Amino acid sequence: MSLLWERLTGTQPVPPAWVVAVSGLAALVIVLDVRGWHLARNAITIAHEGGHALVSVLSGRRLEGIRLHSDTSGETVSRGRGSGPGMVLTAFAGYVTPPLLGAGAAVLLATHHVALLLWAFLVLLIASFLAMRNAYGILVALVAGGAVFGVTAFASALLQSLFSYGVAWFLLLGGLRPVVELARSRGRDLRRGRARLSDADQLARLTGVPGGVWVCLFTLVAVVAIVVGARLLVPATVHMPRIASR
Repeated sequence: MSLLWERLTGTQPVPPAWVVAVSGLAALVIVLDVRGWHLARNAITIAHEGGHALVSVLSGRRLEGIRLHSDTSGETVSRGRGSGPGMVLTAFAGYVTPPLLGAGAAVLLATHHVALLLWAFLVLLIASFLAMRNAYGILVALVAGGAVFGVTAFASALLQSLFSYGVAWFLLLGGLRPVVELARSRGRDLRRGRARLSDADQLARLTGVPGGVWVCLFTLVAVVAIVVGARLLVPATVHMPRIASR
């Protein structure tokens, strides 16, 4: 236990600048690529539904479980009052959780706590696995948890850094794309006169604040997280190059 604690609280060497660049580029390609995004978005959905679940428990609601679907959508069921601050916070948490997790990961990486970040990911995935209530969700959580465990337990320090930076970039960049897709889908539903059932529209019914305002708030959180996260992830030597004196 003492060795594990030392590893968790200890710091790791600063990775080469190319690790930050390659991991960020890979995350961007995955987010922009249709096929890559469809597969990788399951990780964003886990974070999204995990945010709903965590806030519902913290607000005093009873969590029934999480379900993930093969179309990368998900749902979190909790029991409690159908209105009030707890329900509002629970509905709000979904879209903002992935970018906020990315920003939190950037903080740990900026302080060189790669091992702590990997174990934090593993604990969150285990909690998500325990909350899953359908076969597809269990499978996705197992695959994601297995990948993180494999990197944590067996990968070299360089590969751990590459993986950790990649996940951080993906959470930051991938946290914005669902918000953009939400805005587009709401626009299509509005033009076709369809009922809108998104988190933003649920928040509109709960608070009386238009759904478009909530979409703007989701966007603001995601953009700020990207800016802050990028500032933390990119090495300081890139931000402030030295100027040789004559």
